[in-house]
This record gives sequence, structure tokens and C-alpha cells, in this order.
Amino acid sequence: MAITDWPATERPRERLLEHGADTLSDAELLAIFLRTGHRGVSAVALARELLTRFDGLRGLLEADREQFCAYPGLGDAKYTQLQAVLAMARRYLATELDRGEALTSPRATAEYLRAQLRHQQREVFGCLFLDNRHRVLRFEEMFHGTIDAAAVYPREIVRRALALNAAAVIAAHNHPSGVTEPSRADEQITRRLRDALALVDVRLLDHFVIGDGAPVSLAERGLV
Repeated sequence: MAITDWPATERPRERLLEHGADTLSDAELLAIFLRTGHRGVSAVALARELLTRFDGLRGLLEADREQFCAYPGLGDAKYTQLQAVLAMARRYLATELDRGEALTSPRATAEYLRAQLRHQQREVFGCLFLDNRHRVLRFEEMFHGTIDAAAVYPREIVRRALALNAAAVIAAHNHPSGVTEPSRADEQITRRLRDALALVDVRLLDHFVIGDGAPVSLAERGLV
């Protein structure tokens, strides 16, 4: 049965308009994005198939072009639409850290960094550079590594902070495994980076570990 033949109270689009997006399941939200299924398969049924095939929404959103387009009912058009949606989401989060506003929300900071780093398939170490009023100057990916490690050089971060005339830095890196528990190496590099920045009168405000779930703050662990 096509979705248009369903009762209005059960159609994902109508339910979203009536009750809001948060009331819909992952499959229903994905069905709205897909709009159509394929022969004999509704958009909702296709969405459920995709969530099973890719082991959930995250797996689908992080699938590469070849994996995504190989599934029946998908293709380059839907792949480009999905990439555009993800890019808009990241840019929306970035607006909360606009240079014209002071950085006062740890939640917004953590969510922005999660959006920048969680989808990475290898470890990436990045920094938010802030002015003396804690306004964002720039976010930069500083170091790229393998599936489980990235070499981090504090002197390069110090050099970049000086070039941007930054007064403070928030560091972040992802764990592609999804496990957010900081390693001993994470703790050590946090201390080294804090001490190196302090030599040029720049503060390290925090270091976030990005993975599945909420980012972990090393400042909250007393390590900054």
C-alpha cells in the first residue's frame, strides 16, 4: 500500500506537521527525506530496510557514495541531497559559534565539534581558536591520523594560535571506534598542550573527545 493510501494520522509528513519532528522514528524521518521508495516498496519500508542494512542511521549517513548508491531505490540524486543536508546541519551548528558572539555555551561548543569530527573515518585532531572575549576566530583540523591515532605536535598549535592572535584554544579529537573514554595518551597530550600554550600566554580551555553519544570534556575531568 502506498503511503498516500494510509490514514492521514499515520503518514509521516502529516504527523510531523501536526506533532513535530521529534515524535517520529528514525525510519519515518528518513522516509520523508527519501520521498519515494521503489517498485512495490513504500518510502517507509525502504527506510526500514536501509536502517537494517547500514546498522542504523549513523551507518547510513556515513556511508560512502559507492555503498549508498548500490542499494536499490537510491542513487546519485539522493546521495547528493543527503550530503547537502549534512553540510547544512554542520553549518547551522557553526552559526551558534559565530565570531560576533561570545562563546558561552559548552553544549553548543560540544555539538559543533561533534558535527565536525564524528563522521571522520580516521582520527582527526582539531582546534577552536578564540579571541580574548572567547569569540571564535576559526576552527581548523590540525592533524590527521589512522583509524586509532593521530600524531599531535603542540608547537604547531602554538604557532597557529600566535598567527591568529588567539587568546584561548579548545581542542578536540574523535575516536572512530565510537568509545569516548579518554586514553592515557589523550591525557598526556592535553597536559603538554596546556603547558605549551601557557608559555605564550594562551589558555587551553578544554579538550573534547568525540565519539558515540555526548562528547567527553577533559576539563570536567580536571585535566585542563
